[in-house]
Amino acid sequence: MSGSLNRPVRRRTFVLGSAAAAGSAAPAGPLAESASAASFGWRDDGSNYVVDTGANLVFKVSKTNGDLTSLVYRGTEYQGYGGKNSHVESGLGTSTVTITQSGSTILISVAYGTLRHYYAARSGENNVYLWTNKADTSVSATRYIVRVKAGLFLNDEPDSYTYAPTTVEASDVFAKSGGQTRSKHYSKLRVIDYDHIGWNTGSVGLWIVRSNHEKASGGPFYRSLLRHQSADGGGLYEILYYGENQTEAQRFGLQGPYVIAFTDGGAPSSSLFPGTLTTSWADSLGISGYVAAGGRGRVAGVGITGRNTAYPYTVGLANSAAQYWGSARSSDGYFSIPGVRPGTYTLTVFKDELAVHTTSVTVTPGTTTTLNTIAIPSSNDPGNASAVWRIGDWTGTPSGFKNAALMTYAHPSDVRASSWTGNVVIGSGSETPSFPAYIWKDVNSGLLVYFKLTAAQAAAARTLRIGVTTAYANGRPQVTVNSWVSSIPSPPTQPSTRSLTVGSYRGNNYTFTYSVPASAWLTDVGQYNVLKIDVVSGSGTTSYLSAGTSIDAIDLLA
Repeated sequence: MSGSLNRPVRRRTFVLGSAAAAGSAAPAGPLAESASAASFGWRDDGSNYVVDTGANLVFKVSKTNGDLTSLVYRGTEYQGYGGKNSHVESGLGTSTVTITQSGSTILISVAYGTLRHYYAARSGENNVYLWTNKADTSVSATRYIVRVKAGLFLNDEPDSYTYAPTTVEASDVFAKSGGQTRSKHYSKLRVIDYDHIGWNTGSVGLWIVRSNHEKASGGPFYRSLLRHQSADGGGLYEILYYGENQTEAQRFGLQGPYVIAFTDGGAPSSSLFPGTLTTSWADSLGISGYVAAGGRGRVAGVGITGRNTAYPYTVGLANSAAQYWGSARSSDGYFSIPGVRPGTYTLTVFKDELAVHTTSVTVTPGTTTTLNTIAIPSSNDPGNASAVWRIGDWTGTPSGFKNAALMTYAHPSDVRASSWTGNVVIGSGSETPSFPAYIWKDVNSGLLVYFKLTAAQAAAARTLRIGVTTAYANGRPQVTVNSWVSSIPSPPTQPSTRSLTVGSYRGNNYTFTYSVPASAWLTDVGQYNVLKIDVVSGSGTTSYLSAGTSIDAIDLLA
């Protein structure tokens, strides 16, 4: 027997294959198979550690592999679909699983090679706190997935895979009978946009509250898997590293806490959200890689000048070990980023998603690094340059272009997408919404822009700029102005995976510049000059998987 419940301090360690583990018997009592909440404590049923939070939640963790094998809230089992448990990645395999109770906290530790994973319960709470420490590439651990039984939640969200009969691309993008597309990749939300994700019936809510993503990669604007729903159940994700259209190397170390939270229908408590969640109760639990609040610092800036107040600004911190971010106040640019691990970081100021300033900052434990007003040089923002004409805004996103908003949660072939053609006339007043957000070699290459120049404007060479946010298969623009043809530019560094078809335009922002000679312009001021934009690349396949690129802005400088 593992011991009676509710003693102030319980410390018990089991190693798989040991006599203690093999000989454990399941006791009767308040944590027997009854689904109703009892007093706070745990027991060993022979195969699992069974934890009762003393509220309305009872959960089980396998002693063999650390899977979450049962999740019972108010008497209903939520765990499991397709015969699968909730777990790190797709399950770790044989692991060393131990349990410790210290007063009002129970901690289950899972060791698998160099990976450490943890579950914690607090007395009286309907929450499961989780941490995952991936130390290196020897263990595949890029997500935690909560697998939920079918039929408990209705879900056909635009940012979620829903079972659909027709495969559109690979084995992970599907079309419903009406032509709408679904994929687990279509997260819609950027990391900066959400604190929690989940489902709600009106009387029960099941959520994952994300971690602060300090050991994730991709920055504040990255999109990764959130949830999916299939015929046999659904899944909620906390992504520890997602490689699709990833711009950064993988970071290693402890991620968390992230939280599985049950509610009586509403959103989870904001006290669980990243930036507000305090876990001083975990400081002494011995979690590998854990840094308490006292071992962290803060970065604060008194303001940012040189901003275009029509756009939001974000301040990011990043080095090879961690990443953080915070929003700049719209009135003066003040920002504060708490909970930062010690170290030296690159600080980046983003206008929307476009980096317009960088500097270096060092963070020390227990202190606030205060920065004087940051001045963004005018030349750092391409939107400040005077232009003869401009399509789109320099924001680091394709926002405003045709189909741009839809593409974060749909395939380009989706029935809701407007035609990917889109020749435009400068001065029409609808240039940006008429111009496609994406251009592919095999779909809509050769888009045309018609524009007139005054005699003075046509008398000089001018710079044409095309800003892109990512590219697939080295797709990049070659331009023709009337009879003048540019050289083929070299491809910038971009992620090598799919992007435009899996809901992501977030790559490495890059600006192509073309020096157009005066001889290229038409001398008759009443004639339209014609700019042709082709996508060139020897890579890619066909259709929407041919070489392509996402547009940020296009302009002809004055």
